[in-house]
Amino acid sequence: MTTLAATPRPPRTGRRGPRMLWQRRRLPWLPLAIIVFVLVLPALLAPFITVHDPLRGVLADRLTPPVWQDGGTWTYPLGTDKQGRDVLTRLIYGARISLVVSMAAIVVGALVGTTLGLIAGYFGGFVDKAIGWLVDTFQSLPMVLFALVVVAAIGPSFVTIIAIISATIWAVFARLVRGETLSVRESGYVARARVAGASAPRILVRHVLPNVANSLVVMATLQVGVVILEEASLSFIGAGIPRPQPSWGIMVADGREQLLSSWWLSFFPGLAILTVVLSLNLVGDWLRDFLDPKLRQQV
Repeated sequence: MTTLAATPRPPRTGRRGPRMLWQRRRLPWLPLAIIVFVLVLPALLAPFITVHDPLRGVLADRLTPPVWQDGGTWTYPLGTDKQGRDVLTRLIYGARISLVVSMAAIVVGALVGTTLGLIAGYFGGFVDKAIGWLVDTFQSLPMVLFALVVVAAIGPSFVTIIAIISATIWAVFARLVRGETLSVRESGYVARARVAGASAPRILVRHVLPNVANSLVVMATLQVGVVILEEASLSFIGAGIPRPQPSWGIMVADGREQLLSSWWLSFFPGLAILTVVLSLNLVGDWLRDFLDPKLRQQV
């Protein structure tokens, strides 16, 4: 009786198949859902989601517990704070503050950092050293101390907090873009553009910038979580968004003295910060893999 020999399997290689690449690039649905339903939609639709005023409360309803506890009511699903303000409403409007501050700070920081990074990486020499010294100086500044000094000098406001955070993150973009530009400026198409008589600004905008765009998108996505955390931290210590605005950091600070008796005051804004920042980091990691040119070449 003869038996069929088992067909030997081909040796494994380091090349990833299309199926494995798709699994690696599969959309992170849960983090995206958290970002959309906890941050983006509440920020855009705040006046249509809740009927309460985030700045005014009813003193007779102060410190009402969440609806599932004794004394809770569906009028205030997540309870109220010490002034009788609806916690859910303040969370919704706090998402608007976090989104506006993060978007504005990242746009300003990315524009400044990308411009200086392109100039430093393309021209090199003294220009590169001067910008590098500026980057190192700003990255060595302690953010909290820097924020306290600026706020003490000009007072807290939306513009102030955006300027402070932009000043702390532009150097990250500048360092990233400089490194990418150093590897791109010696490529053949940049050399041919020089020979054709293209000016330096044209080369930077038409040939260098598109090749660093993927890295900028990933960095900007990761920095959204960083900015939200920085804004909440500065608001927590009184150097961020001025009261009585419903910043998530202010809400955590207002409830820290009543954690045992009124735990919901700090728990829900803290949970919002945790889930949104973690989700943004996960989406940023997915984007980094998805936009990786090495993985695209393996498909």
